[in-house]
Amino acid sequence: MIRVPILMYHSISDRPTAGTEPLAVRPSAFADQLSYLKESGFTPLTVADLVASLHRNNGRSIPERPVVVTFDDGYEDFHSQALPVLERHDFPATVFLTSGWVSDAGKDAAGRPLDRTLSWSQAREAVSCGIEFGGHSHSHPQLDQLPDDRLRQELRRNKALLEDRLGVPVATMAYPYGYSSARVRREVRRAGYWAACAVNNAIAADRHDVLAMPRLTVTDGTSMAKFRRAVEGDRVPLIYMRERLLTRGYAVVRRTRYGLRKVRGLT
Repeated sequence: MIRVPILMYHSISDRPTAGTEPLAVRPSAFADQLSYLKESGFTPLTVADLVASLHRNNGRSIPERPVVVTFDDGYEDFHSQALPVLERHDFPATVFLTSGWVSDAGKDAAGRPLDRTLSWSQAREAVSCGIEFGGHSHSHPQLDQLPDDRLRQELRRNKALLEDRLGVPVATMAYPYGYSSARVRREVRRAGYWAACAVNNAIAADRHDVLAMPRLTVTDGTSMAKFRRAVEGDRVPLIYMRERLLTRGYAVVRRTRYGLRKVRGLT
């Protein structure tokens, strides 16, 4: 069985906002983590490269120690803090960008970003450095709570804007808040995405649904000891036990909430 740690970051900052602080990582810690991956012989892939390699769509096989580095939302500190570290270590990465949060979104602005975000020109510069961009919805809603028409709009508008403004195909996405449902995944496929990331705090494997690939959360509370154990696949369910229990419990709440809204005719 092929096993791949897919790491999920958000903000890389010494001074995160109150909104981003729970998922922020200090630049020095991020640099230490990439150094560990480099020195330990991990081979970095983008999400698109991983999926293509799993299915042999590009004629190459999975490297011996693959790892995928991802960033959600598209905060400006990806450009100022994370990108220089990635380039120094020769690591590609995947950024899942919320199109309505882009700093110069103009008439397309939607939602409420938690900190300063990338501009389109910064995103294009990152593309030129080998960074993959994927979708992350247009306004960052809870996709599994939306009615079908709004769900389709969130997915398709996001993909269309990214492809238009960045000039590259967009084939992957990540679910805001990490949650999806069978209905959401069907619409993701219909929108033209062929792979999607969730959270789940587990090591990704070739047995997983390509539209719900699990990732490992990395925050400032992730010590180097925990980071090493996570990427090495050392008792991951145990070290992420609290997060996994919360995810399962909240999934029940979300399904119940959506069911009640549907009964009441709100979706």
